[in-house]
Amino acid sequence: MEASPDKLKRKRMEAYRRVPGTRVPTFVFQSGKTLARHVAQLIAQVIRERNALGQNCVLGLPTGSTPIGVYRELIRMYRDGQIDFSRVVTFNLDEYYGLGPDSLQSYHRWMHEHFFRHVNIPPQNIHIPSGLTPVDRLEAYCREYETAIQQAGGIDLMLLGIGTNGHIGFNEPFSQRYSRTRLCTLDPVTRRNAASDFFGEENVPQQAITMGLATILESRKIILMALGEHKAPVIKETCEGPVTPRVPASYLQEHPDAAVYVDAAAGKDLTACATPWLLESVAWDEYWIKRAVLWLCDQTGKALLKLDDDDFRNYNLHQLLRHHGPAEKLAHQVFRWMMNTIEYHPAGRSRKRILCFSPHPDDDVISMGGTLIRLVCDGHEVHIAYMTSGNIAVFDHDARRVADLVVEYNRLFGIDEERSRQVYRAVDEWLARKKPGEPDEEAVQKIKALIRWSEAKAAAAVVGCREDHLHFLDLPFYRTGTVDKKPIGEEDIQILIDLIQQVSPHQIYVAGDLSDPHGTHRLCAEAVFAALERLEGRLSIQPEVLLYRGAWQEYELHEIQIAVPLSPQDIETKRQAIFMHESQKDEALFPGNDPREFWQRAEDRNRATADRFNRIGLPEYYAMEAFVRWDGMPL
Repeated sequence: MEASPDKLKRKRMEAYRRVPGTRVPTFVFQSGKTLARHVAQLIAQVIRERNALGQNCVLGLPTGSTPIGVYRELIRMYRDGQIDFSRVVTFNLDEYYGLGPDSLQSYHRWMHEHFFRHVNIPPQNIHIPSGLTPVDRLEAYCREYETAIQQAGGIDLMLLGIGTNGHIGFNEPFSQRYSRTRLCTLDPVTRRNAASDFFGEENVPQQAITMGLATILESRKIILMALGEHKAPVIKETCEGPVTPRVPASYLQEHPDAAVYVDAAAGKDLTACATPWLLESVAWDEYWIKRAVLWLCDQTGKALLKLDDDDFRNYNLHQLLRHHGPAEKLAHQVFRWMMNTIEYHPAGRSRKRILCFSPHPDDDVISMGGTLIRLVCDGHEVHIAYMTSGNIAVFDHDARRVADLVVEYNRLFGIDEERSRQVYRAVDEWLARKKPGEPDEEAVQKIKALIRWSEAKAAAAVVGCREDHLHFLDLPFYRTGTVDKKPIGEEDIQILIDLIQQVSPHQIYVAGDLSDPHGTHRLCAEAVFAALERLEGRLSIQPEVLLYRGAWQEYELHEIQIAVPLSPQDIETKRQAIFMHESQKDEALFPGNDPREFWQRAEDRNRATADRFNRIGLPEYYAMEAFVRWDGMPL
C-alpha cells in the first residue's frame, strides 16, 4: 500500500521541534508520551543541578490528567535509581476549598496516590494547600504559604497545566497580575470541565485556594504543558496572542525562562503548525499542498475548481504557485485526491472480517454507526469489541430502577424473590448514603454494567450485527469505579491480543479521539496499538487499521483519507441505534461541554462533514463518516 501523505509527514518529524513565530518558546511533540519523558528529564536535570550545589530543589506542582505522564516517568526514573528525591521540596499550586485531604477529589489525595507515595520526598518537604482552613484563618494561612515558599528559597521549577479558559493554577480570567496565594471563586468553565471528577457540575466546589500569578511568575523556571485538541485554541492565544488578563497564561510571555510544551493535537492551531507558509518556506509535498489549497478554499469561500492564480498570490501562497502551479493544475490535483477519499464500500466487496473497537458501549454507533450499517449490508462479518463496561456513566436512579425491576421479575416468576429483595435493599441503602463522586460498591457497579451491556446489544442489533459477534472485554484498567483510570497494563494488552488472534480481522477500527475528556479513548487506543505491535509478523492476515473520532471532535478536511457517504435512511437507522442507549439519552452523566445529546452531535457532525465536501465543489451527500489510516505512530 502506498504511504499516505500523513504518514510521510509524520515520519519526517523529529520527536519534537521548536515552533517559530511564538511569543514564548514553544515545543511541539509527536506524542504525549514523548512529551512526558522530555519534561521529566528537564525536572530531573534541575534536581541534580541544585543537589550538586548542596541545595534543595524546590518544585511547584500541578494535578490533573496533563502531568500524570510526567509523574509516572519520574517514578520510573526513581525506581531505576536514576534520580533521588530526598532533597526535593514541593509546593502544590492549588486545592479545592471545603475538601479534606482524604476526600476523593482532593488534590492532596491525588498527589499522594499518583506521585508522593511512590518516591522518597520527605513528608515534611511536601506542601499542599489545606482545603479545610477555617474562614477566619484563610488570610493568615495564605500568607504563611507564601512565607514557606520564600523560606525554602523560592521555586526553582514550576510545572503548569492550562485550563481551556487560559487559567494557570486556579487563576481564572482577569485575575490580578500581582496576586498572591488566596481563596478564589472558580469560573463556570472550570467547574464544568471538572464535573466528571465530581459526578456532576453541581458537586464541584465553588472556590479553591490557589497560588497567585505573582507567586507563579517568580519561579526561576516555568514549564507549561498541554495535551489534546481541546487545548489548541487557548495554546494559540497563550503563545501567539497579546499579554492579556483575559488569558492568565499569556503572562508567561513576560517570564525570562518560561516554555510551553504541547503534543501535536494541542499545538495544531499554532501558525507554524497550521499555516507555516505564512511564516517560512515550506517543503511542498502532497500533504502540504492539500492542506494549503483546502485552506485557501476556506479563506476565499471558493470551491476548488474556482480558484485562480490571484487567490494564491493574495494569500501568501506565491511559492506554491511558482513551483507547483498554475492554480488550475493545483486545484484539479487536490480535487482528485479528495474525490479518491469517497468510498461507498470501506472494506471492499469481497467478504471480510471486521473488528470495531468501541471504548465505551456506545462509541461504535455514535461514531461510525452508518459505516457499520454499510459493512453489514456489504456482507462482511462484523465484530464489535466493547473495551470497557461504561458503568461509571450510569445514573444512580437507573441502577435503582433496574434493581427494582429484578425484584418484580423474580416475584412474577417465583425465582428466589427474597434473595433479590435483599440485593435491592442493599443497593437502595448504598445509594441513599453514597457521597458525590464516591465509587459504587460492587453490586451497584454490576447493575450499571448490566445496563450498558443490554443497551450495547440492542444498538448492535439495530445496525445488523450478530449477537455472537459482540465481545464484552471489561478491560482491567477501567475497573476503578471512578473517572480516574489505571495505566494500561499487560493484562489489558493480552486480552486484546487474544481477541485479535481469535477474530483474525482484515480491517480494524479504533477510536482515535484525542479530545475525549475522560481519557478513556486515548488509553484504549494505546492498548490496541500495543497489541498490534506485539502481533507484528505473527498474524496470517495483516489488518488495515482505520481511526474514527468519538463524540467530541471531527477530523480536519485535509486529514480525511476515507469518507463514507450516508443516506437519510442510514442516518435514521444510526439514530435508532444510538437511542438504544437509554441510560445516555436526554441527559448523559458525563456530557462534556457540549449541551447537545449524543445523537444530535453525531448527526450534526456527519452532515457538516458532507457539507464541507460540498463547499469545496465535490458531490453533495446527505451525510458522511470520516476515517484516517493508522500509520503505526503513537497517538
